[in-house]
Amino acid sequence: MNLAWVEDQGDRLVVVNGNSAKRGALTPDLYDAIQQAVDQAQDVRIRAIVLTSEGPFFCAGGDLNVLIERRKLSEDERRARVELLHDVIRAVRGSPVPVIAAVEGGAAGAGLSLALACDLIVAAKGANFTAAYVKAGLVPDGGLTSALARMLPRPLATEMCLLARPVEAARMTTLGVVAELVEPGETLTVAQELADSLARGPREAQGVIRALVGHAYEQFEAAQLDAERDAMVRAVAGNEAGEGISAFLEKRKPSF
Repeated sequence: MNLAWVEDQGDRLVVVNGNSAKRGALTPDLYDAIQQAVDQAQDVRIRAIVLTSEGPFFCAGGDLNVLIERRKLSEDERRARVELLHDVIRAVRGSPVPVIAAVEGGAAGAGLSLALACDLIVAAKGANFTAAYVKAGLVPDGGLTSALARMLPRPLATEMCLLARPVEAARMTTLGVVAELVEPGETLTVAQELADSLARGPREAQGVIRALVGHAYEQFEAAQLDAERDAMVRAVAGNEAGEGISAFLEKRKPSF
């Protein structure tokens, strides 16, 4: 069964994360679907890409059952796995058209990285944004520390990463991270309306604007992606991750 796919809706592409059984956890299918959408967006007919989830949660990040298996891999193999995620983040950042995240329920871990890589976020009231890595003895990847440092005050970014405290969509809206705060169940509709609005604008100018804004952070983010990759490669094979992942899967409190 395909766990993600691309829907062609005329002047926009909608990437649907179908892994609802695992709260939208990342899958190779989702990586492929996002890359496919970015490639298809080279067509001048396409004016925007929307990322959404079939289930009630946008994306819970990495599947810990997969990560616990990753501990058995060599360092080079672990590095390659993180790079697959980073390639997706780079693809979203380098998209020729704006990318909009429709966040129902919330975004956690690398799911938060993915949402923050988008140009615009539409979030449901009550949705939470969580940097959950530390709970499993892991460290952020997917450009998360880079994105948080650009978008939030340092104390809040530090709080999110060190304490894994969720931040509600309403607060993220006040901070300017979320573009539209809507009723639950309406994020995709509003994201599609934003895509329609973009479709009425100048495609070439929009692309230049995206590039200008992106380049303002590009060098910092490029270095940060590499730093996060190296830290995650080490962390996932460490004792803390072994205990943290096991505790999560066994539904008990970890003993670090």
